[in-house]
Amino acid sequence: MNIEELFDYCQSIQGAEATTPFDEWTIVMKVMGKMFALIPTDGDRFCISLKCDPAKAITLREKYVCVEGAYHMNKTYWNTIYLDRDMPDDELREWINHSVEEVIKKLPKKQQQQYYGTIK
Repeated sequence: MNIEELFDYCQSIQGAEATTPFDEWTIVMKVMGKMFALIPTDGDRFCISLKCDPAKAITLREKYVCVEGAYHMNKTYWNTIYLDRDMPDDELREWINHSVEEVIKKLPKKQQQQYYGTIK
């Protein structure tokens, strides 16, 4: 997956908005005002940082060379996935969706209901 396809997929997430709160090169994707992905566009290697269940985060790092603890983020909850390595595009999309779910499940029930239409 290239960086444009990655950005387009993130934009297709229900309620997603792209922001640049840190600098003009780092895209922060949010749902319900909360970050679910960080996409730096100024590096020589493209990557995405995603929120992840802590147990799954460790398993993912062990399974793939392309996954590392996210730089400058809480490595318990955040992974960086490099796009030029060994993760299939379909699985990357699954992890983006997982990140959104991790963000939404931490919101108050009323906001979860607003996002999903019903409480999960």
